[in-house]
Amino acid sequence: MKIQFCGAAGTVTGSCFLVTTQEEKFLIDCGMFQGSKELKEHNYSEFLFNPADIQFVLLTHAHIDHSGLIPKLYRHGFQGTVHTTKATKELCAVVLPDSGYIQEMEVERKNRKLARRGLPLLDPIYTVADAQECQRFIKGHMYEKEIVLSPQIRVRFQDAGHILGSAIIEVCIREDGQEKKLVFSGDLGNINAPLVEDPAEIKKADYVIMESTYGNRYHIDTENKLDALARVVKTTHKRGGNLVIPSFAVERTQDLVYDLKHLKEEGQIPPMEIYIDSPMAVQATQVFINNPYCFDDEATYKMKGEDARAIFEGPDIHYILSVEESLALNKKKGGAIIISASGMADAGRIKHHLKHNLWRSACTVLFVGYQAEGTLGRRILDGEKKVTIHGEEVAVKAAIERIDGFSAHADQKGLLDWLSNFKTKPDRVFLVHGEEDSLLTLQRVISSELGFQTQIAEYGSVYDLSHDAVLTPFVAPAPAPAQYVAAFDTADAFKSIKEQILNLAKLPGKDMRALQRLMAQLSEIEREMNKAV
Repeated sequence: MKIQFCGAAGTVTGSCFLVTTQEEKFLIDCGMFQGSKELKEHNYSEFLFNPADIQFVLLTHAHIDHSGLIPKLYRHGFQGTVHTTKATKELCAVVLPDSGYIQEMEVERKNRKLARRGLPLLDPIYTVADAQECQRFIKGHMYEKEIVLSPQIRVRFQDAGHILGSAIIEVCIREDGQEKKLVFSGDLGNINAPLVEDPAEIKKADYVIMESTYGNRYHIDTENKLDALARVVKTTHKRGGNLVIPSFAVERTQDLVYDLKHLKEEGQIPPMEIYIDSPMAVQATQVFINNPYCFDDEATYKMKGEDARAIFEGPDIHYILSVEESLALNKKKGGAIIISASGMADAGRIKHHLKHNLWRSACTVLFVGYQAEGTLGRRILDGEKKVTIHGEEVAVKAAIERIDGFSAHADQKGLLDWLSNFKTKPDRVFLVHGEEDSLLTLQRVISSELGFQTQIAEYGSVYDLSHDAVLTPFVAPAPAPAQYVAAFDTADAFKSIKEQILNLAKLPGKDMRALQRLMAQLSEIEREMNKAV
């Protein structure tokens, strides 16, 4: 019995874990890499396995960094079933075609540049049609129900409290007369989150594969999140500007609408029109309305026995679908709360709203979720004074705010509390889905406070669960085809290699040959840039 870490290892995105037994090969998640261009290139590369060899996929939840490469998996030969929760299945019907649309639009934009330069054109990672086609192979299950997938494998989905339908996955595998239990945390949510239930407590596992997104952080409530949201709304209203909120279309947007409506009903914020400008968020909200069984007691009470749409709608709440309606928002100079995707400001309509509001000192940009390294959201949050949006340099003069309380990820305390529910020590806890400092900090804290054997998973590494050993060496996958690399202009290449050098330099055991090779590439690109000038 082996597990290979094919994504979300040493980074937050690209969740994908290959489990190999004597009889089966299956995946937990098949997510897209997000963030820096170096990470995104993994999306174009070959998988670390043959998709045709995979019997089935177990999907923790619908976020793109966990589900986003499922259409590519089918496109490259996978013929099995994706098992997940009922709500996640319905959300995948929303988020995956939207992702396919983004792939098509990005490639169309790049191909215009390539055609002008006489270079080979690109194919998208997958298309809208690919994403729609694979929906019929996704099967939804209810929480807590045992699913027998083979004589050797039993599976159960438990509520992870992260987004609607998110799951902790318990996998029991029988091999050589013994049964081992693997628990995949997925992304764990905070307790007392709006709408969704708290993460389920798991009591026993032989191996735990656990997320570490906020393994080095506490959600410090210097002020209550509703008080903080009310403060940001009121100060923006007083300055006469717009409040722009980059928000994940699934869960975060619905949480914000739910809380803003509550604040208005309580008279805690002034009258500002609320615009949800994301077709995906509009569709996702309908999935919430269709699945009220996932709601916690507070949200169920607020429904008062009515249709679930009652907690998401109101006379001053506007759901934007058409491009024309979205463009009309650019004319609004004040009095609007614009909630738009993507949550890391890397794609979608939010970039247009930032372009029209970021340079205005009367406006506010509010971040309410995790911003991965390399994303536009992270750069703004880190204090860059100018950013490039759609090829245009935009000054950052708007007030930049951040409220951690809206995070759908448990902080270090939440992660430790969840892990402390195990009544017996797991043989090993593998830490995934985190940046370097988060992983190292959480590893140290788990070892010291709980005494659990803890290991940070490395990308591509294979762990033999039968013999408690890491198998080496790891053979790197084929690089992205040359035409994909050519899609990045010289300046992008320069920046990408510079990031690689900085990352290598941080490692305790530096690979000097790799550093020298990158430095040589950097010098060559610099010479090309100087020629162009």
